[in-house]
Amino acid sequence: MRKISWILGVLIVGLIGLSGCGRRQSQTITVVGSTALQPLVERAASNFQVKNSAVNITVQGGGSGTGLSQVQAGAVTIGNSDVYAEDQDGIKASSLIDHKVAVVGITPITNKEVTVRNLSKRQLAQIFTGKLTNWRQVGGKNQKITVINRAQGSGIRNTFEKIVLNGRQPVQAQEQDSNGTVQKIVSATPGAISYTSFSYVNDQVRAVKLDNVSPTANHVETNAWPIWSYEHMYTKGKPNAQTQAFLNYIRSKKMQKELITDLGYISIHDMQVTRNRKGQILTDEKGV
Repeated sequence: MRKISWILGVLIVGLIGLSGCGRRQSQTITVVGSTALQPLVERAASNFQVKNSAVNITVQGGGSGTGLSQVQAGAVTIGNSDVYAEDQDGIKASSLIDHKVAVVGITPITNKEVTVRNLSKRQLAQIFTGKLTNWRQVGGKNQKITVINRAQGSGIRNTFEKIVLNGRQPVQAQEQDSNGTVQKIVSATPGAISYTSFSYVNDQVRAVKLDNVSPTANHVETNAWPIWSYEHMYTKGKPNAQTQAFLNYIRSKKMQKELITDLGYISIHDMQVTRNRKGQILTDEKGV
């Protein structure tokens, strides 16, 4: 009896040890940053974890600036950003590795009661610099234009101002941290206008054409719609095997075909142009 008890004890200790080893082998990947990229990463993480149960992936927003500063500090595994690390104050880009995973289109949106359906790029710039203040000035009804801006440090704001304002100073206006909040405020505010990524446009707001071009994925792919940016997932140095596997999964043609279009992004594999960090179009060759 004593011998049997001893053997059972050894087996139990061994099983506990094996269980502990299993826990030690599991890994947590923490992803923080861009709210424009957040829906895609959340969906990809959910799918990835089904096939990779040893990996636990946590995805949070906070904005591009937060993502870059947190990954630089080593506080998170991946920092999501709509903007190049070189363009973010306080970030040492040389310490980070850029993994471009998608393209996001950015569109002006208005309250649904605004009757203006199309703006020229010049008119859009004049609205966001405060030179145009009434919808009547661009063919709409007599109604005050209420500008809703994105907060400083937002990658979406950085892209919008670089391409639309071209260095001009934006008007002082209410600022919001996330695409979701912007969408809700525009839908509830008469005369409101802001801008958001394609994935946050719904039936509560109205997307506006730019120089008679609609904000669609096909137009982004050829740069006929010029307001777009790459979606970056930055790591501090070379990622470990599990993190690299997750990044490879997001960049894969199969995953992008399944998720990208459904969520309102543009696949990096479908782009027919490339753009550098200064906003210049470099080539008409397909791919990034």
